[in-house]
Amino acid sequence: MSAKSARGLTRRGLIATAAGTAFAAMAAPAIGAARKLAPSDRVNIAVIGAGGKGADNMLRLVSQNIVATVDVDYDHVRKSLSDRTGRIPPAKQPLKDAYDKAQRFTDYRKMFDAQKDIDAVLVATPDHHHAVAARMAMERGYHVYVQKPLTYTIEESRKLAALAQANPKLITQMGNQGHSGDDGRRVVELIRAGVIGPVREVHVWTNRPVWPQGVAKPPPQAAPASLDWPTWLGPADVDWDYNPDYAHFNWRGWVPFGSGALGDMGAHLIDFPFWSLEPGLPTRVETRHTRWPGNPSLWDTAKRPAVFTGYPEATLSHYEFGQAKGGPLTMIWYDGGLLPPTPRGFPTSIKMSGDGGVLFMGTKGMLMHETYGERPVLIGEGLDEAAAKVPHSLPRIQGGMDGHEMNWIRAIRGEEKISCPFEYACRLNETMNLGIVAMRADQAIEWDPVAGRITNSADANQYLGRRYRKGWEL
Repeated sequence: MSAKSARGLTRRGLIATAAGTAFAAMAAPAIGAARKLAPSDRVNIAVIGAGGKGADNMLRLVSQNIVATVDVDYDHVRKSLSDRTGRIPPAKQPLKDAYDKAQRFTDYRKMFDAQKDIDAVLVATPDHHHAVAARMAMERGYHVYVQKPLTYTIEESRKLAALAQANPKLITQMGNQGHSGDDGRRVVELIRAGVIGPVREVHVWTNRPVWPQGVAKPPPQAAPASLDWPTWLGPADVDWDYNPDYAHFNWRGWVPFGSGALGDMGAHLIDFPFWSLEPGLPTRVETRHTRWPGNPSLWDTAKRPAVFTGYPEATLSHYEFGQAKGGPLTMIWYDGGLLPPTPRGFPTSIKMSGDGGVLFMGTKGMLMHETYGERPVLIGEGLDEAAAKVPHSLPRIQGGMDGHEMNWIRAIRGEEKISCPFEYACRLNETMNLGIVAMRADQAIEWDPVAGRITNSADANQYLGRRYRKGWEL
């Protein structure tokens, strides 16, 4: 972390969260108000990262006015429009039409300078661009939708939280669509109603990574002619040449660009225990893992690499929430295909999904659901009957998970409450990031949520932020 970053971390003021936890954040300026929109207005949207996931998000927003797209490889964008035969399916024709009408840019910095008719910005880039693009949008008075993980570092997360708090009229949303799902909201209602009793332990798992991870850094290759590789690198302060193991999908497993399995799926899976149990921020985190790529010793953490290249193949993160609303809470995260141990009383007729899930352990029984809060199952005598008496207390989002993007639009127009604003998403994101910080520190870390500092290892605080390539500073 740069000296500038370290100084910033000591100047944070306090932001009170909805759960009553003091959340430290860097002071942020108030900015001009965004254009006021009526329910009949179409929102002018700029999309940063228009292929892959960005194309999926755009497809749900074609009823609006896509005024600009930004992508470093428009050949990749075209592939996102086509099926395996190279043809554009009828369902994606509106998406192609939106692309064709929009102004095209390769660098979002130039887009922000040139395009003046923007109301809102969708960010669907690799993780290392998220905070830089989002900050630039918010400082110009634009509403933002940012794919998960919200930011690459904790310092970035707190900066966006401060911007959002200082500018409450900006509508912000993180792209964890399960937060808008009916099943996930029902999970929150049942846990909060005490159907399974007080919860002191939660297990969370995923099948990720499904990309190259735990492997040595590959040799450089010539970048495709269609790819602007220096702009793809953007804020990443590394002198890496192109390899297809980085772009366009596989970047998640490489430390300069992605956040590994925790960053990919934590925003979905950790969301429901974090939401329903209101534990505040973790107070202690320890991450165990397979060996770092290139580390000849499996167990000697003193030999961890001086420069991190790729993430380990599998991790297990142990979170302690010492200030949880309902009393101390333990949450254990498993990735790399690892599953939790089978608890006593768990029926043999029920299987933990190999794709991912969450298991709440209560004093009266258990609740298990799949990755996006889907298909919740209660385990314990009389629990289904008790659940049937619990009323709906959370609003349902129009379209459920499939309506997450349009929820953002309707919130911008004042029609619906936003589903997952930065006020909440930044704290969830920080929880995920702390697992990665503990992994890089290779030791248990004690976290002071108010000060935003690791208290038992001064050295580990370097992982709260990062250095930026010149011209891409946050």
